[in-house]
Amino acid sequence: MAGRNVRNTRIASRAVRAAAAAACATLVLAACGSTKDSVSSGGGGTGKVGVILPLLTSPFWQSYNDYVPKMAKSEGVDALKTVNSNSDPSQQITDINNQLNQGVKGLVVAPLDSAAIAAGLDQAERKGVPVVAVDVAPEKGKVAMVVRANNVAYGEKACEYLGKQIPSGKVVQIMGDLASVNGRDRSEAFRTCVQKNYPKLKVLEIPAKWESDTAASKLDTLLNANPDIKGIYMQAGGVYLAPTLQTLKSKGMLKKAGQAGHIAIVSNDGIPQEFDAIRKGEIDATVSQPADAYAKYGMYYIKAAMQGKTFKTGPTDHDSEIVKLPSGILEDQLPAPLVTKDNVDDLKLWGNTVK
Repeated sequence: MAGRNVRNTRIASRAVRAAAAAACATLVLAACGSTKDSVSSGGGGTGKVGVILPLLTSPFWQSYNDYVPKMAKSEGVDALKTVNSNSDPSQQITDINNQLNQGVKGLVVAPLDSAAIAAGLDQAERKGVPVVAVDVAPEKGKVAMVVRANNVAYGEKACEYLGKQIPSGKVVQIMGDLASVNGRDRSEAFRTCVQKNYPKLKVLEIPAKWESDTAASKLDTLLNANPDIKGIYMQAGGVYLAPTLQTLKSKGMLKKAGQAGHIAIVSNDGIPQEFDAIRKGEIDATVSQPADAYAKYGMYYIKAAMQGKTFKTGPTDHDSEIVKLPSGILEDQLPAPLVTKDNVDDLKLWGNTVK
């Protein structure tokens, strides 16, 4: 009887332990499910990806738009047809929400406004959808990576080039939208570099907000008051090249490089039209902003983010460096070379590969 009781006690004890183990296993599975959900909320590496463009009126963004489906295919990303926010920051937030409501598992966004984009980033975070920012870094909000070139270097390269060409006199910088960190970085870098290294140059500024009509109108007015301009820095050749050349031509001020009265011009973007203008001697240089690499690594990082991967600062395997911005966000700073008549025909430049 006593032996039977002991045996029953042992059986009961084993049953309790088994029940406890089962309960523990249930908890572990629940925890695993929670972890899996948090990863799969970004698609678990699969699922539709939304791609939102800032505008399509610039040849640069038209080229980026053309690269997106090609790079999505090469990186194994199921990207939806791109959405154009048409230069409207409010529309861009609506576009983000529309994509989220369609159930995308990842977003690649080129922000129009570094501050305003936070509203869209917050919506994506609430739904557990990772975001990669391309070209423009947000001031705050959660993104897996910013894919961008060093825009401070853009302004510095333009300053150094013009400073070496022009001993003294007036130079103009046609600025981008100062609501964008790109516009601020390029403007401040150019201004600071000139003041520090080329004090005999006087910088005149045109806030043009990435708008071609605004650039043309304000440049026309400025040239009327300052016909002795010796240099121009265009912060976006995609929107400023044509109106700048047209304005100079209308005033008889478009002289080719090497001719008396030539106004030295440096641009940013690296579009084919800028390369043609360099070959013709109409402008002198541009910084090649890598539209192809923006599309490629936008897809690369969103796929990685959807798989739950994280990254650290330091050199990459594609000749760039990941840095931490003051906001704490990571940014992969891709190479952006200066292009002049000496290397304008380099077939490695994306602007020479566009059909």
